[in-house]
Amino acid sequence: MADTGRLERPRGIAARAGSWSARHRWAAVGGWVLLVIVALAVGSMTGRVDVSDSEQVPGESGRVSMILDEAGIDAAAGETVLIQAKGGGLTANDPAFRKAVDAVIAGVRDTGQVTALRSPYETRTISADRRSALVQFEMRGDPEKASEHIQPVLDAVGKAQDSHQDLRIEEFGDASGQKAFDDAFGDDFTQAEFSALPVALGILLIVFGALVAALLPVVLAMTAFLATTGLVAVVSHWVHMSDTANSVMLLVGLAVGVDYCLFYLRREREERAAGRDAQTALRIAAATSGRAVLVSGVTVIVAMAGMLFTGIAEFKAMGLATLMVVAVAMVGSVTVLPALLSLLGERVEKGRVPFLARAKRRGGGESRVWRSVLGPVLRRPKLSLALASGALIALAVPAVGMNTANLTMDQEFGDRLPVVTAYNHIDEAFPGGSDPAKVVVKADDIDAAPVRDALARFRTEAVAKGASKGPVDVTVHHKQNVAVVEVPLIGGSDEAKAEKSLNVLRDEVRPATLGTVDGLDAPIGGSTASSKDFNDKLGSAVPPVFAFVVVFAFLLMLMSFRSLTIAVTSIVLNLLSVGAAYGILTAVFQHGWGAGLVGAEGVGAIVSWLPLFLFVILFGLSMDYHVFVVSRIREARLAGRNTKDAVVHGVVTTAGVVTSAAVIMVAVFSLFGTLSMQSMKQMGVGLAAAVLIDATVIRGVLLPAVMLLLGERNWYLPKWLRWLPDLAHDEPAPAPRPSTLVGASPRPEADERPRHARV
Repeated sequence: MADTGRLERPRGIAARAGSWSARHRWAAVGGWVLLVIVALAVGSMTGRVDVSDSEQVPGESGRVSMILDEAGIDAAAGETVLIQAKGGGLTANDPAFRKAVDAVIAGVRDTGQVTALRSPYETRTISADRRSALVQFEMRGDPEKASEHIQPVLDAVGKAQDSHQDLRIEEFGDASGQKAFDDAFGDDFTQAEFSALPVALGILLIVFGALVAALLPVVLAMTAFLATTGLVAVVSHWVHMSDTANSVMLLVGLAVGVDYCLFYLRREREERAAGRDAQTALRIAAATSGRAVLVSGVTVIVAMAGMLFTGIAEFKAMGLATLMVVAVAMVGSVTVLPALLSLLGERVEKGRVPFLARAKRRGGGESRVWRSVLGPVLRRPKLSLALASGALIALAVPAVGMNTANLTMDQEFGDRLPVVTAYNHIDEAFPGGSDPAKVVVKADDIDAAPVRDALARFRTEAVAKGASKGPVDVTVHHKQNVAVVEVPLIGGSDEAKAEKSLNVLRDEVRPATLGTVDGLDAPIGGSTASSKDFNDKLGSAVPPVFAFVVVFAFLLMLMSFRSLTIAVTSIVLNLLSVGAAYGILTAVFQHGWGAGLVGAEGVGAIVSWLPLFLFVILFGLSMDYHVFVVSRIREARLAGRNTKDAVVHGVVTTAGVVTSAAVIMVAVFSLFGTLSMQSMKQMGVGLAAAVLIDATVIRGVLLPAVMLLLGERNWYLPKWLRWLPDLAHDEPAPAPRPSTLVGASPRPEADERPRHARV
């Protein structure tokens, strides 16, 4: 009982927080519940401010939206209906073709949902071969809600198609495209999010063999997410948020919340199984796993903060939302969790699944599977290191030729949706017409003669210079002194060709025409321009983000473990994990190796935002595991074990937790890999593959092999670095004792475990 007496004076933030929470458990639980309720209430009252169109895309494309917003010009939801002869017979001159055009116009007008309805015979939107024509119009009301009342228009177009079977009549536009997306993928995406909880709970039930113990991590993770949702709404008034950021926040919040609870709860159960009384076991868990949670949480927060340096609003929203949910989950893990464990006591084992509960008791705190894996690794560390690192490098090789792109509709959705087919047919007949470049001209006087002359010359030169085949439409808003010019780009859905046309507009046509008028601003936007501007900005953000994440993670490891060697190996191992994930993504989605297994045939590229996003997320989550395993190894080393024994002890006693956490994350991420949308599928597959590699090859083979080969050099800290702040003070300083664990010998008895008399 002497140990218990000394444990009354815990050292370190995590140990003190856990000790206080255990003594004031109702205050800790009540404070947490109050935090969640107040955060949700305040967030509900303030409301969430989302990223605007002008913020979402950088560069000229963003300025286009900004000028229109400042002028109060709503970019109406535009729609286009294609009327096209199926064979070689009818042309736009034939009465039957005209009758079909009239039927479309009449049907669409009668819905009362449209405005600015234009006949192809008025706008001359008839193809050169006279076999295709476009009826164009805009949806009434708020363009953001246009998809909610597009259905009557779609029905009218469908009725016209039924009446004219010899023609192809199809619709594509902002509202119809959004509705198709919502119908096909909205419910799918939501279902994946909500499926994550029961999947995580089911796996935790297998891990713990008891319902109450399994519920604790899920409850903490979800309350952390709910509290952060309210806090994010408040913060969004300064840094705007988005639905995507909210979804990523749920994923990361669930992952780290469950991880941190697993780390804490498994250590508390392990100490109790070793004969500690409940109070002592809880305090040991607070001083050890609690510290690992703090170090891991801060490391993940630093990684997520890297997204703030991209300068892209969507990434800033995701970065801030995720680092906030990690911070809240981290605080909950070292405060309310020990309070709940203290309150529940033995009741944490309630709801036992008989077979699973017996298996857990027989298994103890160590993993026999990983002990058997470690045997050959520790007998032949050089061979294990060579094989494992060689395999990961081989997996990473395809990433050298990674092709990133903003996926086209064909790549993203395939040909399963009618709206995609319509888009392709329109683009074939009118290259670029379904998605033109948009030039927004802002002048002091839009009706001034020099401005009108420049606009006329711009229209002419756009076609003459080969950027467009026309027609180039100009809409003048006289009151706002703004003109909107729509230019169908040659290349259409072919991104490379369309980008060349865009460069001609920006670099040749605009300077020679609109650029000659003083005081005139004419940014060029549209989908092609947005894609180019986004990729340019993203490309320039990659080096500083990578450098920030790697450097700060290195410094945190250095200060937390007081070892230059561990800091360096941490970074190298995590980079190997990320590189292997990149290689798998490239092989599957770009080269098509095994693409049929995940429904990704014919994609041919990696969505442009994913590599940077994956790097930040994976680096943070990889450090999560790394900190936990290395903390246990260091603890064993401080307890007097030699390096080999410490490595064995650290890996086999944490393997079960790491494996369980990894299985949950792989299962949750795999749910997103089942979605039909290719960008979400790529995200899910990339995350799942990386976590699986990290929890098995990295933590089970490479880490022990490297640490065994380095021996005492693992703990090397040069004198010139000893001035750095010491973040290792939370580590218990157990009394030295003889080492009995060697190689793959049976697990240590309870009295051989690290003592904590000096905590």
